Amino acid sequence: MQADSSTINERRSYITSISIIGALFFIFGFVTWLNGTLIPFLKIACELSNLQAYLVTFAFYISYLVMAPPSSWVLHKIGFKNGMAAGLGVMAIGSLVFIPASYTRDFSLFLAGLFIQGSGLALLQTASNPYITIIGPRESAAKRIAIMGICNKVAGTISPIILGALILQGANELMESAKLMTGPEKTIILDNLAQRVILPYVIMAIVLVLLAFMIRYAHLPEVDTDNEETVTANRNSKKTAWYQFPHLILGFITLFLYVGVEVMAGDTIALYGKSLGISLDQSRYFTSLTLISMVVGYIIGIITIPRIIRQDKALAFSAILGVLFTLAALFTSGFTSVVCIALLGLANAMMWPSIWPLAIADLGRFTKAGSALLIMGIAGGALIPLLYGSLVDVIGNQQAYWIMIPFYIFILYYALAGHKIRT
Repeated sequence: MQADSSTINERRSYITSISIIGALFFIFGFVTWLNGTLIPFLKIACELSNLQAYLVTFAFYISYLVMAPPSSWVLHKIGFKNGMAAGLGVMAIGSLVFIPASYTRDFSLFLAGLFIQGSGLALLQTASNPYITIIGPRESAAKRIAIMGICNKVAGTISPIILGALILQGANELMESAKLMTGPEKTIILDNLAQRVILPYVIMAIVLVLLAFMIRYAHLPEVDTDNEETVTANRNSKKTAWYQFPHLILGFITLFLYVGVEVMAGDTIALYGKSLGISLDQSRYFTSLTLISMVVGYIIGIITIPRIIRQDKALAFSAILGVLFTLAALFTSGFTSVVCIALLGLANAMMWPSIWPLAIADLGRFTKAGSALLIMGIAGGALIPLLYGSLVDVIGNQQAYWIMIPFYIFILYYALAGHKIRT
């Protein structure tokens, strides 16, 4: 009877932990996928070129490269739970930076706010991703991460719609009017446009602070990653650092490339649609199409992994789909091509859930350091869209999507062979 009671309590604690981490992944998605709306918004409000506009994703995602190593140190000092709460607090500070940025229409301040938000997310993700991976059985880790992915992408589907309705309403007409104006009259219109982001970001800051307090006082069991199982300890007895794990290094490269193509599919699609003659009032919703297709992919993953297909096979299939949808986008036109870019969300959906458990497998006491390295891989979302933006100005929006093909091929290599390398 006592054993049954203990099992029930463990099950209840497990469900509570999953629910809390699910709420955090919802926040990841809500904040992260606002960038797809911010790019066309700031392009108008701050009068930016294509390359400058994609500095939005650069500032946000480069913070992962800079802040992931300190995040690992912080987690060693204060633990997973306190690290999550601290990350939410840092994100709230980044949201508040949007207030002076809006009043001054200073693009560099907007970028600073995005960098601070990304820094908070780096700490939050360095804590929560390994936590959800190792809190339950390893073979079902991809399924748990897929559930988190649904929380993330449902939020990501909602956030561009909400923010788009608040800040891009009538943007086409305003943009055309601004082209005909000069001097103070144009400045007033653009200032008023820039200040539309103040209210949503103030509300976001308040919600983030409340969540930080909730996490701080919630019952989340700490997961000990420093003590290894006997088999893992014996295998790692001669290891002295994370860089001695080839499958982790290759996993970092794979994650870097994956995040790059995922961000491209979500954050470039609005401007891509606009380049094809689709009005901004319509194309502002295209990011949500990408994320809806990702949610469909996550649901498929939850149903099939590991019951029908293994994590590595799911990753291989996803990479092949990525190549096919990219080629379809390149060789079609109009709304059909846009839909193919949106369908990359389906191809990308199971990549993150599959890469993580494959990359941190058998790390033992090096799990936190390995997780920090993988979080640094999120910087792919900073550099690859920026590369795309620079190519757009030279060869056009559609042809610039060619850069995704070799990235998907490398992901396929990791799924088939790279994750198996141990020496």
